[in-house]
Amino acid sequence: MNLAGGRTAELCDVLVIGGGPAGSTAAALLARQGRDVVLLEKDRHPRFHIGESLLPANAALFDALGLREQVEQIGQIKWGIEFVSPQHSHSSFLEFGDAWNKAMRYAWQVRRSALDEILFKHARANGARAHEGCRVRQVAFDGDGATVEATLDDGDARSWRARFVVDASGRDTFLAGKLGLKRKNEKHNSAAIFGHYRGARRLEGRLEGNISIFWFQHGWIWFIPLSDGSTSVGAVCWPHHLKSRNKPLREFFADTIAMSPPLAERLRGAQLIDGTVYATGNYSYTATQAHGDRYLLLGDAYAFIDPVFSSGVYFAMVSAFEGAELIATCLDRPQQAQSARRRFAAQLDKGPREFSWFIYRMTNPAMRELFMHPRNPLRVKEALLSLLAGDIYGSTPIWRSLAALKAIYYMTSLRRLPQTWAAWRARRRNIRHVGPIHGENVVVDS
Repeated sequence: MNLAGGRTAELCDVLVIGGGPAGSTAAALLARQGRDVVLLEKDRHPRFHIGESLLPANAALFDALGLREQVEQIGQIKWGIEFVSPQHSHSSFLEFGDAWNKAMRYAWQVRRSALDEILFKHARANGARAHEGCRVRQVAFDGDGATVEATLDDGDARSWRARFVVDASGRDTFLAGKLGLKRKNEKHNSAAIFGHYRGARRLEGRLEGNISIFWFQHGWIWFIPLSDGSTSVGAVCWPHHLKSRNKPLREFFADTIAMSPPLAERLRGAQLIDGTVYATGNYSYTATQAHGDRYLLLGDAYAFIDPVFSSGVYFAMVSAFEGAELIATCLDRPQQAQSARRRFAAQLDKGPREFSWFIYRMTNPAMRELFMHPRNPLRVKEALLSLLAGDIYGSTPIWRSLAALKAIYYMTSLRRLPQTWAAWRARRRNIRHVGPIHGENVVVDS
């Protein structure tokens, strides 16, 4: 197809923006359908990315792609979660094997650079025309498709004419930004500071690979052991904490870690790898719609929630499986497209909605008490662990027990009304907008 200026646009069925878990998974599945798929990634693999902890429910998706063995080779087995609270003298350990579905026993911690490269190469092996170092600049929709303009990292311009566009650009939120769909999450405003350490003290034995969550006065901190011996450490905090920084980022991060003495003890003598610390704001958001006539938003390109329960990669890949089915319907059976779009939007919203109820209350004393002293009346512990494992899209009958757990939470909150009221007021103050944070996307101090 000829464009203005004499350039020629290449033709394809589907163009996918972004070569992370959502984009690469969608591209592989669409190529398996026999479609001509173009996959564009702005960087070159392997490239750094955060979000290194997977859920047990990811395993079935890797099985469907034929990639479980490759993931196991790069992953650190994660049997469960450790919670550490400054208000409690003990740690709480939850294991996925105690969930309702006993088959979802473990997940993995992974270097995202390695996982994302595996998925990208898999899309190419399945027939997708996968390009790295190719940044999309413009997408123009019309009645029967879209023209996509991109620039290679050597400066050359490329163009494609696609019947359908998939935005899997992650937190770049390419289409949501261009189309004015992106909205900050008013219920949960957060920022993050993170880095990787060598020589951190881990849990012992089979618990070595567990993720640890440390509450502290400004939010929570993750501790994720990786198979190469390094440990990912990051603080998800209220924006005003990051806004208060008046010193170099590395020093500020060290001060933040010191606010959790148990974590500081585990990092005593550990070395920050390459001396590099990252910071990011604009952390929680959603788009007002997940699809249009000729496009879909997948994974973080649609919504991003607080990562306390490690749901990001799972939601991204689930949305890719659902999105590939929707695109097949839109292209092959357009008379069924409207109902298929409604089902897709409902599925995309379900995961963040179910997780967010717990995320919004994580700093409340009543919720902290439930995690630090887990009990199982009416199978509520099993249901909660099923949720944390990602077992929310199948037939596991957890919903009545989760409703019971929420009732227990509300009753506990009423019994601790002064503390609940104080925590609610503190949260209202903490999620307030504090203006732009230096480095709304990513700041690096090295």
